[in-house]
Amino acid sequence: MPPPSPKPRPSSVPAIRRERLNSPEIRTDGRYVVYWMTAYRRPAWNFALDRAIEWAARLSVPLIVLEALRCDYPWNSDRFHAFVLAGMRDQRQAFANSPILYHAYVEPHPGAGKGQLAALAEHASLVVTDAFPCFFLPRMQAAAARQLAQQGVPLERVDSVGLFPMAATDRVFPSAHTFRRQLQKDLVPHLNEFPDQAPLRRAAHLRPGKLPRNFLARWPAAPEKLLAANPSSLATLPIDHSVGVAKNHKGGFRAGRKRLESFLVNGLARYAEDRNQPSENATSGLSPYLHFGHVSSHEIFAGLAKAHAWSPQQVSSRVTGSREGWWGFDPVVEGFLDQVITWRELGFNMASKRDDYDRFESLPDFARKTLDAHRSDRRSHLYTLAQFDGAQTHDEIWNAAQRELTTTGCMHNYLRMLWGKKILEWTETPEEALEVMIELNNRYALDGRNPNSYSGIFWCLGRYDRAFGPEREVFGKVRFMSSESTRRKLRLTSYLEQHKEPGLYP
Repeated sequence: MPPPSPKPRPSSVPAIRRERLNSPEIRTDGRYVVYWMTAYRRPAWNFALDRAIEWAARLSVPLIVLEALRCDYPWNSDRFHAFVLAGMRDQRQAFANSPILYHAYVEPHPGAGKGQLAALAEHASLVVTDAFPCFFLPRMQAAAARQLAQQGVPLERVDSVGLFPMAATDRVFPSAHTFRRQLQKDLVPHLNEFPDQAPLRRAAHLRPGKLPRNFLARWPAAPEKLLAANPSSLATLPIDHSVGVAKNHKGGFRAGRKRLESFLVNGLARYAEDRNQPSENATSGLSPYLHFGHVSSHEIFAGLAKAHAWSPQQVSSRVTGSREGWWGFDPVVEGFLDQVITWRELGFNMASKRDDYDRFESLPDFARKTLDAHRSDRRSHLYTLAQFDGAQTHDEIWNAAQRELTTTGCMHNYLRMLWGKKILEWTETPEEALEVMIELNNRYALDGRNPNSYSGIFWCLGRYDRAFGPEREVFGKVRFMSSESTRRKLRLTSYLEQHKEPGLYP
């Protein structure tokens, strides 16, 4: 007969954010707790880490944090590896001052990491991991849950994605307006439930962890030289070296925190006025750090609340779905919150509720019907994936946006919308347009492979939007955007000069 499970105690992690992925009971004879860090790559503001610390304290065992980087993930490249490796370097330094054992493993060749989690779990009381409803992570975690169940080890998944727990509603929202109404109705209680901003201090009393010797022999910790992510180290890995490290974006929670602090002090005041101007650099630049889990939306919100002396009592009791007037912040702050909370968490709502979030069939009825009705419309231009990839279209603005993406790993938000609309206009079918957008975005964008980036891609085809008139060729009733109107709206001279084709001009 297995030993009895430990008596439940109050948890600082809300129950709505916790999910058991398999059925075994907690192993009270385990030697340690494992936190399998897969999405929230940060040592603070992290409900999953909080939960793992709680379990280790409750069971009086050490905590081991495993952060592994495989080499055969889709769209692998120097760009994404370097960003994650920089984060691992930060993590190693942060955890070094605590009894928590942090193990950074970088796979040297495909399949080298196979069996790693199962081997570590052999002596574990349980495994805690991160909830992220996108990319290959759900499939990987489902397979791990089955494997661990065979070993008699429970796997618990914790949601630290956003302010509104993904399990707080079963509904899939068709628009930002309807999702805002839900937030305005139900978010306030969750504003009193934040992850620990300094959990390693709370973990100071834990027993120090130690990895099994045979585990370390097979899966050694990544050397410092590799975590430095210099070109010679990256060259030794079997990943795509044609997509280079992104300019001006270093990964890790330290770089993410620095960017957040800089934005709050220097960027937020001009966010509303200049964020749609590509040359002004007035966006937050936080999207890559949110995607890789180096920065938390809770941390962002806490920074805003502190800077503006805000409290939940300032929230309006009115449920209108309006972008402004509910939070009780300055309108500029509320405009930023609409992006980082409403729009970001709207994407996670879709991805967590529908398995087809990345497929054409997930578009709203009006969009599928109108795009289908205009399949045979004449296209003014047709380009191949290779031509799109190489920024070889007739459109100067589109080419500049694509070169910004391939060079920096980012693209200005307004131009990303135009970029997607033009791909729809210059491909033979809407399905082909979707394939091109997903391929280019996921290959180059630091914030690609994310529910929020899929929201942006699918918005270009009508998701979270409404029917527009007059009906147009190719687009039908899907919202139309043109380079000509973009040129009139935006100040593009310096942007086009910065991202012009090399060698085209003297």
